[in-house]
Amino acid sequence: MALEFPNQSRSYDRNGKRVRFTRYDGMFEVMFFARADALSNPADGEEPYLAAFDAAREKIYDASRKIYLKGRKAVYTLTAADVA
Repeated sequence: MALEFPNQSRSYDRNGKRVRFTRYDGMFEVMFFARADALSNPADGEEPYLAAFDAAREKIYDASRKIYLKGRKAVYTLTAADVA
């Protein structure tokens, strides 16, 4: 099945300095994290991270589809190399 993005939900992970978002492959939930370097190294804090994620949303979604197809796992972490 294809990886689907049915909603725009995302959340800031303060401890990991990354943004979490969830997608679906059929009925299976797949968790993704976008690290700071994948988000153009935003300033610390929730608002800058979420704004950077929103600005790069399509690139992040494209990268998450590609990395997911390389090998299916329950959790993925996107880096700058993945979204380049």
